[in-house]
Amino acid sequence: MGKVKVATLGSEEEQKLREKQRTAREQKKKREKAGKAEKVHISGMKGGERIKSVGASAEEIEKMARLTEEVEKDQAEGIKVEDKKQKKVKVHVHGKRYKSAQTKIEYGKPYPIDDAFKLLREVSLTKFDATVELHINTIEKGLRGSVTLPHGTGKKIRVAIATPETIDKIVSAIEGGKIDFDALVAHPSVMSKLASVAKFLGPRGLMPNPKNGTISPTPDKVAKKLEAGEVNWKTESDFPIIHQVIGKLSFKDKQLEENFTALLMSIGVTKIKNITLKSTMSPGIKVQF
Repeated sequence: MGKVKVATLGSEEEQKLREKQRTAREQKKKREKAGKAEKVHISGMKGGERIKSVGASAEEIEKMARLTEEVEKDQAEGIKVEDKKQKKVKVHVHGKRYKSAQTKIEYGKPYPIDDAFKLLREVSLTKFDATVELHINTIEKGLRGSVTLPHGTGKKIRVAIATPETIDKIVSAIEGGKIDFDALVAHPSVMSKLASVAKFLGPRGLMPNPKNGTISPTPDKVAKKLEAGEVNWKTESDFPIIHQVIGKLSFKDKQLEENFTALLMSIGVTKIKNITLKSTMSPGIKVQF
C-alpha cells in the first residue's frame, strides 16, 4: 500500500488540505457552468426568437453582443419618431360683406366682358383704388410673352438701367439691401457683374432675361417701353395659369376692355381655357372671350 497522508485535527496541514479542496470545488463549478448553455436576449427578435442558447465562450458572447447592437441600430434608423405636434391648418372664412357680394354673381356663369366690368364694380369691397386682375387658365404651361397695354396698369413703373457706367453703383446698392426699381434692364456686357446679385434679384423676378427682352444692346429704348406700359406675362412654373394686372378700378370700362383685349391677343385665344376677372379682395367673375 502507498503512504496515507494524515493531517492532525486543527493542525496547519489540515487547513491547507481544506483550502485545496475548496479551490478544487470552485474550479469544478466553473467548468460545469461553462459547459451549460447561457440564454442571451437579442433586441428586435420576435417571440421565441428573442432567447437564443449559446455557448458560454467569451468569443461567442461577444459576437452576440455585437449582433444585438447592430439590430438595435437598424431599428433606430428604420423608425422615425415625430416629435413635432401637427400644425393646425387655419381655414380662411370670408366675412359677411364678401358673402353678400358673392350672391350677386351667378355661380359658374361666364359674363360678357362689358357686363363683367360693371358687375366687378358692384362686388368690389375696398375703399381704395383696387387693382383689376385677370387669372387665365391656359392649355399648357411654359408660355410667356410681353404686351404693351394701351392704358398701362395704373402703376408707375420704376425702371433701372444697368450699363457699364451704372453697373457698379447698382450692384453696390443691391448688396446693401436697396432695391428701388420695379424692372431692371441691362446691357449684355454687364451681365457677369449682375450674376453676383442674382440671388437677390431672381426671387423677386427682377433678374434681366433675354426671353422677356430686358437684356438688350439698347436698354434705354426697352426702359421707355416698360415705362409706357409694356408688361411681361408668363405661366406659373408648375401650373398653366397666368396672373396679370390690367389696370385700376378707377379706369373707365373702355380702358379696361382695351387692356383686356391687348393681353388676350398677345397670349392667343386658342391657348386659353377660361378667364376669371377680379379686383383686390373681391370674388371672381367668369368671363366670356
